Amino acid sequence: MSALVSRPIAHRGLHDLKKGIVENSIAASLAAVAAGYAIECDVQLSRDGEAIVFHDDDLDRLTVSTGPVARLTAAELTQLRLLDSGATIPTFPSLLSAVGGRALLVIELKSRFDGDPTLARRVAEVAAAYGGPLAIESFDPDPIAFLRKEGPGLGVGRIPLGIVAQRDYGENEWPQLDANQRLELTHFLHYGRTRPEFLSFHIADYPHATPALFRQALHLPVIAWTARSRREAEAASAWADAVVFEGYLA
Repeated sequence: MSALVSRPIAHRGLHDLKKGIVENSIAASLAAVAAGYAIECDVQLSRDGEAIVFHDDDLDRLTVSTGPVARLTAAELTQLRLLDSGATIPTFPSLLSAVGGRALLVIELKSRFDGDPTLARRVAEVAAAYGGPLAIESFDPDPIAFLRKEGPGLGVGRIPLGIVAQRDYGENEWPQLDANQRLELTHFLHYGRTRPEFLSFHIADYPHATPALFRQALHLPVIAWTARSRREAEAASAWADAVVFEGYLA
């Protein structure tokens, strides 16, 4: 837990397109390791159930291909080049192997908010065999609740679990949520089943009661995401214990 707040966290690794380093690539993670930062990365499922390190639902923005990530197998995805970098999409196991315990990895589980625990189970399976520092988080309470309940039996009971959150969940940004899900997320009604050990909260939404309660009443760490300047990071430091950053050197 102390590693979560001991150093800045590079958002999707220390990426820099001017240097040919694409977000969520192994090169971005290794650049963060070299600079002494922790690493945030996004993980989602391939068609055949492998954990793939990639943020977007679709391939269009970051690869030479198009269409949904979920329609391709891991073997197909790992052959796709990330923009003009020469790098390809990594699997979660390959990322862990490359980092090799040299930096904290904060793993965000991407979710379709459909209650499917497959990704959480696969991440737990891989993480259980890894000796380095990890934390797992998600916007979706369901995978975190699953790991809270099943994590010890899956060998990952030692790994801190967190929730990524923001002030509200409007229909334009979150069309996949129903009314009950919006209510649960907005008012943190899932706390009894998720029992997060840390909170990642949107940097533009401070001050807010939820992160304040985490820090002052529960004495749990709060992380602000995502600072894109030192000025933003300094402002967030009044409300959060650590900052996820990109676009500058923290």
